[in-house]
Amino acid sequence: MTEINYKELGSHIISAEKEGFSRLYLIHGEELMCKTAFEELLNSLLPESSSDRTLNYHPVDGTGEKISDAVEQANTFSFMSGRKVVAFLDSKIFYSKENEKNLLEKAKEAHAQKDFKKAARYFTSLMSLLKLSFDDVGKEHSGKAIKIDPGESDTRWIDDITAYCIGNGIVISGEEENASFFQKAVEKGFPKGNHLIVTAELVDKRLGLYKSVNKYGVIVDCQIPKGDSRNEKEAREKVLLERMNAVLLKNDKTIEKAAYHAMFEKIGFDLRTFANNLEKLISYTGKRNKITLEDVESVLKRTRLDPIYELTNAISDRNLSDSLFYLDSLLVSEIHPLQALSALINQFRKIICMKGFTGSRYGKAWEPGFSYPQFSSVAMPAIEEYDNALLKEIDAWEQSLADDEPKQRAHSPLLAAGLASESEIDKKSLRSKIPSPLCGGELQSPGKSKERGKKPAGKKSKPATDLLISKTGKNPYSLYHLARKSEYFSKEELLSIFKCLKDADLELKSSGRTPKLVIENVILHICRNK
Repeated sequence: MTEINYKELGSHIISAEKEGFSRLYLIHGEELMCKTAFEELLNSLLPESSSDRTLNYHPVDGTGEKISDAVEQANTFSFMSGRKVVAFLDSKIFYSKENEKNLLEKAKEAHAQKDFKKAARYFTSLMSLLKLSFDDVGKEHSGKAIKIDPGESDTRWIDDITAYCIGNGIVISGEEENASFFQKAVEKGFPKGNHLIVTAELVDKRLGLYKSVNKYGVIVDCQIPKGDSRNEKEAREKVLLERMNAVLLKNDKTIEKAAYHAMFEKIGFDLRTFANNLEKLISYTGKRNKITLEDVESVLKRTRLDPIYELTNAISDRNLSDSLFYLDSLLVSEIHPLQALSALINQFRKIICMKGFTGSRYGKAWEPGFSYPQFSSVAMPAIEEYDNALLKEIDAWEQSLADDEPKQRAHSPLLAAGLASESEIDKKSLRSKIPSPLCGGELQSPGKSKERGKKPAGKKSKPATDLLISKTGKNPYSLYHLARKSEYFSKEELLSIFKCLKDADLELKSSGRTPKLVIENVILHICRNK
């Protein structure tokens, strides 16, 4: 039938009250937004004050094995007159292997917040998709059956969730069979007067089930942008402000601008936590109409899990106080020190790549004082030219790896970018001068080149490298800020930082020194002499 945004739900309900409601609804996206949309739709179908609500509303938990109960209820006529509404809440049947990363992140986040029930829900859904058992991810396997971030060596949180599931008798269900069963029920249709509402946090829009629901029902999209671009951040804040203003208006309250910013700093973008804390402040202020900064400082505690990019941004801005603050916040939230260090390595690898551009002849198109529109129109085309030239250099270098050593050094991408002199390139391997993660695992030493050099006749493969700046789908706005950050460092400083990162990596893995002190030493090394 149709797919609408959550903002369009109100107008859809007005039309449906005249023309008739759909017999099937799917509401998916951010948890609190889904709940709000669901309640709005349910109240329209069965008003809360109506006597029919108690007898004609049947909620069903969204675990896979209960889908048959929901379908049976939706196909059964009510003994009472009026509409019958069946809700299949928090469903997992729209998940696919494409959701693996999201499910893993949500399980880990729930574990960090000590919400083992929610963590188990995400984790068992992932196990079902990957057709794994708890034995496959037991302690002896250290989570190897799941795609863990390469920089994450501590997988004890997986052991914790697994132990919780086993200890509480939580089983792994076969979601694929449930999805097939539900798809057939959707295509067959439900009786007139019966309405089935399904809620789900994650969906894969490519699934046949999703397409069937879109064809025979109405889909309400409650997703909120999660990226780091300016537009996505503004969209999230707009949603947060809308929710906050709605709650304040309902309770005849206002809030100081400084108080709102203090709330956001303590909580971050977490709609449910933000709403709960707002209710606390409303109760705390009593008959007083305005919520002040003093109220926020008195009542609320910091619950925000600072994303790791806050740390990398602060360090690459050479802001010492913010860097130490975010490091402490992340370590308190139980992020592994190697994961934090890996993020720093990745950030400075990007900066060195950008420094290669600004120091090349193509970099004349960039000026440190550029605005974003100037960067987009003038510098971005030059960056693309630089990347194309670098690809040609890498291709020529890889083709000559089997030849004599002087020829290898002549085609080195580091030499081409002006980031190292010929005497700085080690005779055995380009990687010996910098930590391997900075190379992206792409550039190989001459001794390993023979197998890679074999190409099918008549085909020329594109060189694989992590040294390009403007990759497919890369946000130009993030590149603009990366170019600005590269101005904070000289070439010599970056080479010194690489050595410091390499030493820290070895120290974290081989010494007994306190990890926090090791990373703090890296931060001090980077942020000094701004």
